[in-house]
Formats: sequence, structure tokens, C-alpha cells
Amino acid sequence: MRTLDRTFFALSDPTRRGILELLAAHPATIGELAQPFGLTLNGVKKHVRVLEDAELVVSEKVGRARECRLGPAQLQDAARWIEEYRNAWQARLDRFGTYVEQTNAQRR
Repeated sequence: MRTLDRTFFALSDPTRRGILELLAAHPATIGELAQPFGLTLNGVKKHVRVLEDAELVVSEKVGRARECRLGPAQLQDAARWIEEYRNAWQARLDRFGTYVEQTNAQRR
């Protein structure tokens, strides 16, 4: 699976997006991430594994706990992809607007 595909797959789940929101504020252990979502430790580990596969989260063993933090900027690739499509659609809408204006002007 391509990196961008993994990123969008990871972001498709509301729990994983919530985990990213928590980690944006500060690093957290698996246990700390489990509490707000009412999940088991194994449930959170599965979500974290998907986020790690997408390189959105990095985790490391610290003592007996596994601490998670935001990973390298994979979201930038997704944002760039979205921006390219936004620009393409904006250009199409601009051309359509011009066409409508020209058509209305010709009818007058």
C-alpha cells in the first residue's frame, strides 16, 4: 500500500483521528490514550499500529510503558494532495463562472 493510501486509511477512523488530536497536545502512553475512548489497551495498540504504519505516530518503550508521539510530517503529503485537487476544482469552477457570465452577456 502506498504511503498516501496508508495515511488516508489511518485517518478514516474517528478513534485514530482522536488519538492524533490527543498526541498533538503532548506525548501519551497507550494507557493514557485508552481512557478517553473507553478502549482496552489491546484496542488502542491496534489503532496505534495502524497510525505507525502510516508514519503518523511513533512509539517507544519507556520503562514499562509504551509512549506515543506524533511522527514525521506524513500529514503534509496528504495536505499537499488535497490542495492539488482543491486547486484543480477551483480552476474548473472559475472557468465555469466565466462561461456563465459570457453566456449571460451574449443573451442580453
